Amino acid sequence: MGKQRDLSTGIVAQIQALRQQGLTQTKIAEQLGISQSSVCKALKKNCSKRTNCSGVRKTSARDNKQLRKIAVSNRFKSTSELTDLWNKQTGADVSRSTTYRRLRELGFKSRVPAVKPMLNKKQMEKRLKWAKEHSEWTAEDWQKVVFSDESRFCISFGDQGPRVWRRGGETYNHECVKRSVKFPQSVMVWGCMSARGVGKLCFLKKTVNAAVYQDILETFLIPTVEEQFGEEDFIFQQDLAPAHAAKSTKDWFTKKQLEVLAWPANSPDLNVIENLWAIVKRKIRDRKPTTLDQLKQNIATAWEAVSAETCDKLVKSMPRRLQAVIQAKGAATKY
Repeated sequence: MGKQRDLSTGIVAQIQALRQQGLTQTKIAEQLGISQSSVCKALKKNCSKRTNCSGVRKTSARDNKQLRKIAVSNRFKSTSELTDLWNKQTGADVSRSTTYRRLRELGFKSRVPAVKPMLNKKQMEKRLKWAKEHSEWTAEDWQKVVFSDESRFCISFGDQGPRVWRRGGETYNHECVKRSVKFPQSVMVWGCMSARGVGKLCFLKKTVNAAVYQDILETFLIPTVEEQFGEEDFIFQQDLAPAHAAKSTKDWFTKKQLEVLAWPANSPDLNVIENLWAIVKRKIRDRKPTTLDQLKQNIATAWEAVSAETCDKLVKSMPRRLQAVIQAKGAATKY
């Protein structure tokens, strides 16, 4: 077959006019009695001279500005729900796909929300004050701290949950994060670490009250610090769980002459062991344990495989974490 003749200027103009009226390439081809490939070729050629050859846009700059306000006020709505709100408030008649395109143009992307604890104003003020008070601590100062925490490990990790509309740099904005909830029952573990490596790991068999917690410290913390620090001074970190803050527990620390680091409430982003738990969980997720015994064995294996270099790297991030809290004025950070 020979080469097709180029379309006349008049036919090309008709194609463009019909396209601007919203007709599809197939309809244009049928109406003008030419092939669809010719229509496509004419439109593509015209695209090189125009920034937009997809027809008349259904939304104005004012409409798009209204969509931005709707998205910011309804972070967890689906595209369909945002479309309904947009149509209702502007009187427009746009489709879900149009809404999706406009959101992308405005810089929004649908992402799984970051999960952070709820922080009230008072807690944020205390976090900010604490971060400022410790902002002069060096990485060497933090290397004297033994971090501790409990974490729950699950056989089933569940789905990711709802998504959130956000723009670049908004990952940890207050209105963009998902509030954390308790994990389903499985295995609760207590552990500790310092810049020198991981400590003894304890699988908890019952609810941790003050007496149980003190027994954990006696059985697992003391051997760890004796092994890692010997006669050197160290500071112990713990969160504000009831068993940790109990009077009898404070008396235990006094009796043992252990220095305890003051700690702000709801601040897992300041505790480097949280990142260590995440590393271990990623490793056992790949192994897909199916029983509690397998889960425990996988946890122990992954925990023991954590290197001292990894722990030291996490501890050295403390100055950056404090600056992040100060910059966020006490709100949640990326850590």
